[in-house]
Amino acid sequence: MFGENGWYHPTTADRIADLAGRQDEAIRLAEKRAADRQHAKGKLTARERIDQLVDPGSFTELDVFARHRTTDFGMDSHRPYGDGVVTGEATVDGRQVCLFSQDFTVFGGSMGEVFGEKVLKVMDLAMKLGCPIIGINDSGGARIQEGVVSLAYYAELGRRNAHASGVIPQISMILGPCAGGAVYSPAMTDFTVMVDDTSHMYVTGPEVVNAVTGQRVTHAELGGAQTNSEVSGNAHYRAADEPDAIEWVQTLLGYLPQNNMEPAPVYGFHHDTELTATDLALDKLVPDSPNQGYDMYEVVRAVLDDGDFTEIHAGFARNMICAFGRVEGRTVGVVANQPTVSAGVIDIDASEKAARFVRFCDAFDIPIVTLVDVPGYMPGMDQERGGIIRRGAKLIYSYAEATVPMVTVVVRKAYGGGYAVMGSKHLGADVNIAWPTAEIAVMGAQGAVQILHRREIAGAPEHEREAVRRKLTDAYQQWQATPYVAAERGYVDMVIPPSRTRLQVARALRSLRSKKQTLPAKKHGNIPL
Repeated sequence: MFGENGWYHPTTADRIADLAGRQDEAIRLAEKRAADRQHAKGKLTARERIDQLVDPGSFTELDVFARHRTTDFGMDSHRPYGDGVVTGEATVDGRQVCLFSQDFTVFGGSMGEVFGEKVLKVMDLAMKLGCPIIGINDSGGARIQEGVVSLAYYAELGRRNAHASGVIPQISMILGPCAGGAVYSPAMTDFTVMVDDTSHMYVTGPEVVNAVTGQRVTHAELGGAQTNSEVSGNAHYRAADEPDAIEWVQTLLGYLPQNNMEPAPVYGFHHDTELTATDLALDKLVPDSPNQGYDMYEVVRAVLDDGDFTEIHAGFARNMICAFGRVEGRTVGVVANQPTVSAGVIDIDASEKAARFVRFCDAFDIPIVTLVDVPGYMPGMDQERGGIIRRGAKLIYSYAEATVPMVTVVVRKAYGGGYAVMGSKHLGADVNIAWPTAEIAVMGAQGAVQILHRREIAGAPEHEREAVRRKLTDAYQQWQATPYVAAERGYVDMVIPPSRTRLQVARALRSLRSKKQTLPAKKHGNIPL
């Protein structure tokens, strides 16, 4: 429409049509191009990932028309809408979340100024709303054409992660490449998910590693899902494919509160006060032989509603179990030694794995149930040189600073420092329970006898030494390697038949719901990092 002066004046209909054209270019046409490229690699597009994750029709996209402002290196001739990242808010199972999804088909999903502004904006929104933030990573890293600006936004993103830590849950999904400065933000979030074959995460790629060290490694060997979930421990879940990763995140969110000021969701449950077959099976779980293992998952299943749980870091430090489950419909975090893996000993990896999990639970007011069968900390030169003193202390620190309800069950061995650190009364646990099979002592009977009675054993005739050793070991076993010395001193609140564990844990957590405890006023502690 042209006015009297000859100037063009668009009508309302023209403006609406223009909007429709821009939306078509920004979403439909962009999605078609993205689908052609991503599907060929066995990957979903940025928006398809969001659609699979959130409730149907709940996603509200923000900054659809944002575009970069760079003119260098011919960038001004290519200014796609969205600038390589899709951001917005939605609901998952009816609960609000904020999220961003990097689009590898636009500048390789690289972060530039506008890209960074969009991500920071949605993270700030998550903090204002008090809801989880989910980052879907599929990026080539910093946008080289924009230089130091890209690096600035990685630093800004890290600062947001630090400020959001312990305030809102932060979840990272690595569904493609994630390298260089881009890796540190996921490392600062609470949970990281990777996918076999299609995702990798490392600081420097295979080419750089080869140039600097001469080592030849593949992307998968250096930073694939298996490496990060089983060796380095950077990934908390290794998914078979993208739908598996998305389903795991949906399940995880069901255990978590929206923020540190709200409780986790409560689900209905069947209040069964009668002993079940699963309960009764616990009476026969612990073998009579102290050197024979058993599966601690059986105890975990028996304690939790419907035997259902979601394990965290399942492939990493398998001698320590960390999982979310529910007791009487309410979320709990479970920390447990696994006797079938290295006898449940605590090594560097197990300590750090459990420490981080305990701190997360404490930050979000999730009660902690600890199941103990531990011979102590792992001995050895590799562990000592690797810093087990400093890194093993993280678990002590985490339990000691936790103020959430804590219930501990000693199933079998609880020796030395292992006893002290695994949710003992001395670190602040509220209710400590022991099975009759519990052995709470400085060390095992055989080792203790070798130290306490070495002269007596050495002084016996050679043909009688084994009999003397066995007699002294049996005496020590009856005297010290039981739960009753600890119970006499109040270190253990009750000794119960194993079959009553579920009922007693539920009763303890029920009574602790009103627990209120504060720590001395301070800016923050100095955990032995």
